[in-house]
Amino acid sequence: MNSKTTPRDDPLDDGCDISNAQIIRILSERLAPSDQPSLTPPAGTSLTPAGTSTTLSAGADQHSPTLGVCVRIDGQSLAKEEERIDGQIKKRGHKVVAPFERLSNNRSTVTLSVPDQSPMERFSKHHLNVTQLCEQSWCEIKVVYGFLKPHMKRREMRRTAVTTGASIHLAREREANPDAVTVVVYTREDREALKLINLIQMVPALEAGQLVREFPVLGVLDGVFFLGVVDELYCSKSGDLVLSELKTRSHNSLPHPAQAKGHSLQVGVYKLLFDSMVQGSMKRDQLLHFLKLRPHQAFGSELQRYAQKLGLLAVTFGELVDHLLVVLHFSNLQPIDKLCLEYRHQSSGVLIGNREVEFEETQLRAELRDYLAFWRGEREPHGVDIEDIEEAWKCRTCPYEESCEWRRNRLQEVMVDGSKKAKLDGSKSETPNSCRRVPN
Repeated sequence: MNSKTTPRDDPLDDGCDISNAQIIRILSERLAPSDQPSLTPPAGTSLTPAGTSTTLSAGADQHSPTLGVCVRIDGQSLAKEEERIDGQIKKRGHKVVAPFERLSNNRSTVTLSVPDQSPMERFSKHHLNVTQLCEQSWCEIKVVYGFLKPHMKRREMRRTAVTTGASIHLAREREANPDAVTVVVYTREDREALKLINLIQMVPALEAGQLVREFPVLGVLDGVFFLGVVDELYCSKSGDLVLSELKTRSHNSLPHPAQAKGHSLQVGVYKLLFDSMVQGSMKRDQLLHFLKLRPHQAFGSELQRYAQKLGLLAVTFGELVDHLLVVLHFSNLQPIDKLCLEYRHQSSGVLIGNREVEFEETQLRAELRDYLAFWRGEREPHGVDIEDIEEAWKCRTCPYEESCEWRRNRLQEVMVDGSKKAKLDGSKSETPNSCRRVPN
């Protein structure tokens, strides 16, 4: 019996799909460094009086389905929490100031990159989630603005196109897991442990040929730790292991190639992570190091009781990690054979179409290295090419269009280049007749 799963958000038609859990990350990650507990409970929950706990029906993290999570808030309002954190930032110095570069509405300029500081350092990122790569493939400048202007990011996440799809994903999840239970957790170790418990339960189900949904994937790719959640895994009639990702669209049509690019990247990275897990590449020390978790932290009482009901003897996070690694080592799961994208209309739920994604590992890893070069600070962020008709339209739906310095600078460059070209063309047309060759 799995614990209650996190509803995932629908894809945005104007960009990469963002999960409902990612919305929660956006709300919390901007208020606390990623090595601190999240402070913001998911939508639909309320803060409770001091000394009580808040039981949430959705996970408090973007990375995998936390099925029934509780976050202890001690009755403080979000505004007071933000004020308290700002005070801590001043005490701790410049190293954690970067994620809190909040911009006032009358400020027109931002620093898109900082010398001698990578985006991972600037935004206190110890790991990445796969959907961040997907968003990056759309526009890296938009990714940066999402960190620097979190209030605009939150507003974008409240769009109808985003929230509508969440119900579709949730309905599917309930079909696969109608007996989900709610488990109260109090620490980050509890929260992450619940995800691993769900993963442990899904392995034998998948081995038995059952369809599983919201399957957590995690691991190191090119030196960076990634987390993600696969929509569906199942065995086809021919015996192939299929990964299927659901994308909902407000338009009753298949996506533009620029959108499909991010979707293909997403499922490709999911396959890399899943394959490495079942092939024994996941390491205990990596998981603990990148997630900044305490291996000797004992579980809360409710989580211990839940684990015991499932026959799990682990009482600390480290023990549970060890158990997970044993389960993966002795499983008969094989690498994923097929990658599929399923597109459905948001309003009607009607199937728009299916696409099978060709997996080219060499090409995918090359793209991944380029994306990670940005996060490591090895290159500047790249924005939309406003002179490319296949790219320029992205800006029309971007919430940062009016304040985007990348776009403004590129427009100025285009105008200058156009002016120079016009002058050059004009000078050619005004060449004196004496300089022209006259035919005999």
